Amino acid sequence: MQNLGPLRELLDDETVTEIMVNGAANIYVEKKGRLHLTEKQFANDTELLTVIESILKPLDRHLDKKTPFVDLSLSDGSRVNIIMPPLSLTGPMITVRKFSKRRLIGSDLVSFGSCSENMLKFMELCVLSRQNIIISGGTGTGKTVLLNIISSFIPFGERIITIEDTAELRLNQAHVGRLESSPADIEGKGQITIRQLVINSLRMRPDRIIVGECRSGEALDMLQAMNTGHDGSMTTVHSNSPRDCLKRLEVMVLMAGIDLPVRTVREQISSSINLIFQTTRFRDGSRKITDISQITGMEGDVITLSPIFEYKQEGIDKLSGKVVGEFKSTGVTPTFVEDLKSQGILFNMRIFE
Repeated sequence: MQNLGPLRELLDDETVTEIMVNGAANIYVEKKGRLHLTEKQFANDTELLTVIESILKPLDRHLDKKTPFVDLSLSDGSRVNIIMPPLSLTGPMITVRKFSKRRLIGSDLVSFGSCSENMLKFMELCVLSRQNIIISGGTGTGKTVLLNIISSFIPFGERIITIEDTAELRLNQAHVGRLESSPADIEGKGQITIRQLVINSLRMRPDRIIVGECRSGEALDMLQAMNTGHDGSMTTVHSNSPRDCLKRLEVMVLMAGIDLPVRTVREQISSSINLIFQTTRFRDGSRKITDISQITGMEGDVITLSPIFEYKQEGIDKLSGKVVGEFKSTGVTPTFVEDLKSQGILFNMRIFE
């Protein structure tokens, strides 16, 4: 068993969703979306460094002056980032994003207040009808959790290729190929990027490609995959609104190093992506799907968005401090409704009322 010192109890605590070590004396945790300073501490930097070595050794990873930070996963799937001095001025820092031991399902989104029943049904319809989906949101808004949940709607019998920097996706389907990028070795060689894996995945006969997160030039290859027969593919993007998501996609495509006119980039985005699911974390720690919008084409040089569902915040409950609001349909019917009917996918049109 790994020597994790005071982190062991926090990792075993199912109410803790994230652990943040800021040097030996300060260990914070996230519970229900809120941060708390714990009473736990490392005796000194030596004990903290021993724990870091215990995490790194089984995975044959290392830290030194040339590589003072690292991303990896624990045996339970929890994602870990470690950064050392001199980059960290507060001493060695560890951030652990824990995995829930219980695999969340769609009904959990409703019971947690993250979406409505109609929104959940619509998201299932989008996956079944092979719409290309971007999940947009800031850090810690639940993008990966939502990606895990909606990927469970993919029918068994399809071949899925997942591509991630650090493996977090846990799909139920039997036919899943999991790819993970690789950092450079101690000599600075051997790095395999997300973009290289996306390109390689096209040669692996996928029905769908799921990229854990687009951060750079791989966005161009992902869009091309979506537009060349890999319908129903999904990824996540760091952005604060559906419109910001489109702008960020533009920037990432240009990071691929190919000199493309902006209008061409926008045309590629509008023809490749069908829907954007926006996630938001509120001050009370709750995470909600605040917008589901369909990309409907272009007007001039502008990509057009049509909101289908929205969350309207109405205030804050003075006693509990909880966000008060309502999930609402905008009354807009998505343009692919007729496609759903032709595919024999049954649903009630009242979900859009």
